[in-house]
Amino acid sequence: MKPTHFEDFVVGDHHELGSFSFTKDEVVEFARQFDPQPFHIDAAAADASHFGGLIASGWHTCSRLMRLMCDAYLLDAASGGSPGIEALNWLKPVRPGDVITAVRKTIEVKPSRSKLDRGMVLSDTTLTNQDGEVVMTMRGWLMIFRRNPG
Repeated sequence: MKPTHFEDFVVGDHHELGSFSFTKDEVVEFARQFDPQPFHIDAAAADASHFGGLIASGWHTCSRLMRLMCDAYLLDAASGGSPGIEALNWLKPVRPGDVITAVRKTIEVKPSRSKLDRGMVLSDTTLTNQDGEVVMTMRGWLMIFRRNPG
């Protein structure tokens, strides 16, 4: 069941959000617009870098994660947005053709003391590649409204 309201988020729950992959052209196109470092846009420069080949921008990976979160639960949730991310870690390069899977785990839920119609949910999200290697982690907060406020 998709969590839609504050009451649906339970500490310890795990939810697979889905998977994605990038083509070489997608990696280069995104990077040309938003993160034009040589190891994202130039295959020869990337091959000569310490990465040993073309890699996706971490921001591209975050963008695809955001889409997974929207499709998996946020678009159906009583979301009030996010006040921020506590931690974001890019642990291994994401390469064209990698299949990245995201899993979200609820870490903490706390009702608002001043606004009884909502609460805060802290989640850890882990992205792994097709080999089971963790490529990115993120810890962030979500403000979410209650089903029956008050």
